[in-house]
Order: sequence, then structure tokens, then C-alpha cells
Amino acid sequence: MTKPVRHVLSLSGGKDSAALAVYMRDRVPEMEYIFHDTDKELPETYEYLSRLEAHLGKEIHKTRPDYSFDKWLDVYGGMIPSNHRRWCTRMLKLKPFEDYIGDDPVINYVGIRADEERAGYISSKPNITAVYPFREDGLVRADIFRILEEAGLGLPTFMSWGRTRSGCYFCFYQQKIEWVRLKETYPDLFEKAKAYEYANKKNGNAFFWNGEESLEELEQPERIEEIKRNWEKNRERDRKSSTSLVHILGGLEDEEEEREGCLICQL
Repeated sequence: MTKPVRHVLSLSGGKDSAALAVYMRDRVPEMEYIFHDTDKELPETYEYLSRLEAHLGKEIHKTRPDYSFDKWLDVYGGMIPSNHRRWCTRMLKLKPFEDYIGDDPVINYVGIRADEERAGYISSKPNITAVYPFREDGLVRADIFRILEEAGLGLPTFMSWGRTRSGCYFCFYQQKIEWVRLKETYPDLFEKAKAYEYANKKNGNAFFWNGEESLEELEQPERIEEIKRNWEKNRERDRKSSTSLVHILGGLEDEEEEREGCLICQL
């Protein structure tokens, strides 16, 4: 007997996946909404998901990984994740997603927009077929803002203090200005992130969230001022060149290029 196809949309707590959930709510009434909870999320993420759940009128199922972040950290020898070793996405997001799906045939709805040029770090299991409704229907960033405003949700509140992405508070894809604003907004979470760096110096190798720069170095007053100056210069440059809305409304860049994150974490 052939199994029925399931329709599943993973939520990250970010604007694009939330907008996609709103967009698909009446188009696919049987949709399953899931959120892969790492226990390292920003407080605003949980608040936003709660409001989204009320709008959808359906429970958002929360998956849990086999082990906590700290347990996996031990398994990986104390090496905090980075863009070169994304075990956090594999073990805390993708594996719980695949365990939730099992062997059922699934259509997985992904919130990549028509104005984005990127692929995805998503499941490649043969029973899971990814579809991209925004891309197929030609929806761009402005449409995402419109969908969320019309639904009465607005943007995730973490964007109001300068965070551009959902995901763990210590996500290594954060830009330096975002680390600065994390320190200013949630100094306790910044200290926890910093502690992971100092807990992982083994055999003379230090593993920093920001590559070669530790959070201890980044939080020095003169360095913070430098990061803020660089961000202001780039924001002014982007205004003059009429770049995308994300840069004007708090898309944050200092001297580095914006880093792409993992789709299952940050759409």
C-alpha cells in the first residue's frame, strides 16, 4: 500500500519561513509545521513562533535532537562548529528533521525567494522532495514584508536590535556588528558564547566563533567602536547605491562580506 504524501514546512523563527507558512496556510491545509529546537535560540524566536502558531491555528511541532549541543560538543572533541564543520546543522537540525520524516514520502516547502541566488543545505534523502513556492511564484523580499504585515505578524523582533537572522545566539554566521549588538542586548548570552571559546582550547588550538578573532578581542571598547564605524560607513555606502532593503533596515555589514547561513536554520 502506497503511503500518502506528507506536506512539511520547517520553521526557523525567521521572516522567510514564517511568511511561507502564512502564504501556504490556506493553499495546503494539511501542512505540518515543525521547528527544530536547539535550546540555544534567542528569546524572541520562541515568542515569534508562538504568535505564528496562533495565526496558523495549528500546532508547530518542536523536534529535539538526540543529544544537547553540549553533548555533541563533547562528541566532536570540543571543536565548536564553523562554516567548515557544520555539525550543529547536521545533528541539531537536519537529523531531527529526517527522524521526524522517517521513510514517508514528503514534500518539503522551502522559503527561498525569487530574488535569491543560492542553493540549500537541506536534506538529500530520496523520499524528500523540496519545493520553492516563493521562487516559483516570483515573490521577492518586498512580498515577504507585505505578507507578514498583512498577517499582523510583522518582522521578528530580534531584527529591531540589529540581528539579521534566526538561529542559535552564537551562530558563527553572524557578522561582527551582530555580535556587538548581542553583547549590548543580551550580555548574558554573549558571555555564554564567549565561554564556549575558552572551553575549547585544546592542544594549543583555539576555536573561535569569528575565525581568528575571539569574542574577548571583539568586545574591547576600541574594537567595538571600530566595528560600529565600519558598519555605519557601509550602511551609508549602501544607501547611496540604493542596495537592497535589508541593508537599510538593519542588514548589518562591517568589513566582511555578509555570510550565508544554513537554510534549515535561518530562512
